[in-house]
Amino acid sequence: MPFHRRELIQGAITAGTASIVAASPSELPAAIPMPPKVVDTNVSLFQWPFRRLPLDNVDDLCATLQQLGITEAWAGSFESLLHRDIRACNERLAKACQIRAELIPVGAVNPTLPDWQHDLKLCLGRYAMPGVRLLPGYHGYTLNDEIFGQLLATATELGGFVQVAVAMEDTRTQSHSVQAPNVDPQPLKHWMQKIPQARVQILNCRPSTSDRQTFASIPRLTLDTSRVDGTDGVATLVNAVGADRLLYGSHAPFLIPEAACIRMLETGVSAADVQLIMQENAARFRDAKSPPAEHQPR
Repeated sequence: MPFHRRELIQGAITAGTASIVAASPSELPAAIPMPPKVVDTNVSLFQWPFRRLPLDNVDDLCATLQQLGITEAWAGSFESLLHRDIRACNERLAKACQIRAELIPVGAVNPTLPDWQHDLKLCLGRYAMPGVRLLPGYHGYTLNDEIFGQLLATATELGGFVQVAVAMEDTRTQSHSVQAPNVDPQPLKHWMQKIPQARVQILNCRPSTSDRQTFASIPRLTLDTSRVDGTDGVATLVNAVGADRLLYGSHAPFLIPEAACIRMLETGVSAADVQLIMQENAARFRDAKSPPAEHQPR
């Protein structure tokens, strides 16, 4: 499915968000073939707690994803950031996704709350979710805490993957009433060695040079592409950790989904790598088949 950058920018203009996509269209690249199925591993449903977003209506979000060629989207819930009744959040998420075939629910678990093990079992059992999404910065723990290791081990035993949101927004724009620090991914090296079957994906990281070195040193860890900077950001990350450890993600609707598509169109990686990142890696990660091989930086 070919896309032109002009078409994506026009879509952003229609949504009233062209200033965020920005970038001069003076040099438009040729259309490139998009994978027949595109999987967005990082979207969220319902309303962001601190302001309204243009696509925080589920139907509007799904319509935009469909226009961009997204055939499957792994959906968490913005409600799970601050609501203490995580179980009810996950139930609403499951119901919203049940009537929309393209949405795959990924519930939240807060291991600092009582009976979190039951919440995890509900997600991976009754609601048939393929994994869970963790928000340590908002839920008050770190990846160095033993409780995280217990959650990771239990999710792995139950056959689910774990997504870790290292951030949801830039710390400089956070509400003064709610300050959520960025999550340090370093402890994952210990847990991934201790639990070799664990499947973990980092979400919403804006990787620095040191971050890329950290990720490259952690076996089997996968990342999404939602906050990668610049048109060469994905290529830089591919060189650091390998295309087989990147999964396409947009962080929509907090970030506009057109921007994530533009980055992939102009990323400078091969068409084969684009297909890996936007389709094949997600399927392998979700189905626990052929874990990513170790990668030597280029």
